[in-house]
Amino acid sequence: MSDIATRFARCKFRAWHRGMREADYMIGGFFDRYHGQWGENELAWFEAVLEEDDVDIMAWALQTQAVPDEYAGPLMELLQKLDYVDIPG
Repeated sequence: MSDIATRFARCKFRAWHRGMREADYMIGGFFDRYHGQWGENELAWFEAVLEEDDVDIMAWALQTQAVPDEYAGPLMELLQKLDYVDIPG
């Protein structure tokens, strides 16, 4: 598996195994929906976001807390607009 493929696989796992079901659905669903369009920069952004606490990520996504400058931009805007998550059965 290539380095980038390994990174994507690691991100998918980490996005869906946050420890809180709501965060799993929000962050994992976001990953599933958009990762196919990502290059190196977007992947690096997501890897950095995954290092943050779930409550902070969810607060930024729900716009109840200001987004730090390093995470502001088009990807965070997509996360804030996420309106449907396909929940695995």
